[in-house]
Amino acid sequence: MASTKAILRRRAGRVRRSLKAVSNGRPRLSVHRSSKNIYAQVIDDGAGHTLAAASTLDASLRTALKTGADVEAAKAVGKLVAERAKEAGVTDVVFDRGAFIFHGRIKALADAAREGGLNF
Repeated sequence: MASTKAILRRRAGRVRRSLKAVSNGRPRLSVHRSSKNIYAQVIDDGAGHTLAAASTLDASLRTALKTGADVEAAKAVGKLVAERAKEAGVTDVVFDRGAFIFHGRIKALADAAREGGLNF
């Protein structure tokens, strides 16, 4: 039987493979969730560099949040990454949830990024 790590890696690969098919050159909003924090990056895969990033470890968010592992923290990160992406000139992205199911913190981050002005 495959290990949990291998299963998650395979699931993330499936998601990224389908995103490449529909991205049409748009940057990718990649999300990672750990047990204590949440991270988001807007990545230009063509050039291979990060255009904007935000996480609960940012100094501006760390002091304002009670914890980095709840829905409120995910909303704050979503708004912050949307602001930074708009400053970098990015409005259209594809959402890369990785191996994570689209609910809870992942959904809260996506909704906040949409409210912040990102289109996906």
